[in-house]
Amino acid sequence: MKAVWKKESFREALAGYSFMTPTILVIGTFVVLPIIYALFIAFHKVRILGELNYRFIGLKSFFRMVDDERVLIALKNTAEYVSVVVPIQTILALGLALILNSQIKGKNLFRIIFFLPTVTSSAVLTLIFMWIYNSNGLFNNILAFLGLPTYNWIGDPMVALKSIMLMNIWSTAPFYMVIYLAALQDIPVSLYEAARIDGANRFDQFISITLPLLKPVTFFIVVMGVIGTFQLFDQSYIFSAGSGGPNNSTLTVVLLIYQYAFKNLDMGYAAALALMLASIIMVVTLIQRYLFKEDN
Repeated sequence: MKAVWKKESFREALAGYSFMTPTILVIGTFVVLPIIYALFIAFHKVRILGELNYRFIGLKSFFRMVDDERVLIALKNTAEYVSVVVPIQTILALGLALILNSQIKGKNLFRIIFFLPTVTSSAVLTLIFMWIYNSNGLFNNILAFLGLPTYNWIGDPMVALKSIMLMNIWSTAPFYMVIYLAALQDIPVSLYEAARIDGANRFDQFISITLPLLKPVTFFIVVMGVIGTFQLFDQSYIFSAGSGGPNNSTLTVVLLIYQYAFKNLDMGYAAALALMLASIIMVVTLIQRYLFKEDN
């Protein structure tokens, strides 16, 4: 009987792994192996022109980051971008979700309108905003009409990164709005009814019921927002034509990795920078998990 049970368990396991094989192969080929290779070349000087050659240099690439001024600039720009975009897009997403979850007329139409930026290509949105941000573009024309000062949104180092922030907040907040909206609709109405019977107003209900029940969703949104903003690349690349300008004001860590890997052909150093970025994202995510005290 025991032998029959073992044979049956083996067949079930074999069938399960057979169904998983395509996924394992794809993930192994395009995720696991590249990570292992990146770890390998981060400790090597790689020559890719001519005969492929690897020379072990140990931790030199990591020590090199300390003296690399552009790494510090990229980290500063990325940190500023993350610290501004993530809180604002999270709060904006929650606000839009609360509005659309209320009994307003035409809310289904508003949901479609708000979500349109999310389904539009990032590159296309960037090109549209470059036209809007042009010195004689729509944005400056509106500011001039209102009697407000105009800016060189793309060419001014003090404003260029903020232009990308504004664009990304506008384009990413609707995606997180949909997640918040689904979570809001999952909160039992009976909780609000009981709170109203106890004399709680709308603000009290929001603080005591809505926010605590949205905590797991907020944790997810903040983590995804941090990961996404740390990986800012395409908008910065298009805005600056790949240079990170003006005056390195839009240089991000991922754009710097691209420059070292594909312009300078310094693959080992680029891999070390990628590992540094991955480590920062992991640490920030763990800190967020501690602050949110997720127990799931």
